[in-house]
Amino acid sequence: MTLIKLPRALREAFLLLARVGLGAVFLAHGLQKFVSNGMGATAEGFAAMGVPAPALSAWFAALVETVGGAALILGALTPVFALLLAINMIGALVLVHLPQGLWVTDNGYELVLGLAAGALALAAAGAGRFSVDGLLGKRSTDAAEVAREGVLAGR
Repeated sequence: MTLIKLPRALREAFLLLARVGLGAVFLAHGLQKFVSNGMGATAEGFAAMGVPAPALSAWFAALVETVGGAALILGALTPVFALLLAINMIGALVLVHLPQGLWVTDNGYELVLGLAAGALALAAAGAGRFSVDGLLGKRSTDAAEVAREGVLAGR
């Protein structure tokens, strides 16, 4: 139960801002792996940090962050990509950052924890009305309602 419920328009605007902000961070980190560092250097870095299957892990992280970040910005398949991004960040937390403590300045887990928490929140809340999911969901909800009305009317 919520003590204070925000107006729907404000909730939708906040979901949009959260999606775009989080998506931009993920997209930037994914592109950094592909473009700035290159996949060879990214895999070498993963190996140096003790990440298992570093080449495969580097490709997984780069693809999930790039495609998932873009998907969050658009609000497309948001629960799926948000969950993949959260899994990616939880892996980074457990495999690399947890032993370093909290602070990101010490290579700690504060950033990956925040990104994972934000991604999990979007996986639970969905993309909202101002999104590809919202547009497609409205259409599928309308179609389902028409079908339901037909069944109830005995058609």
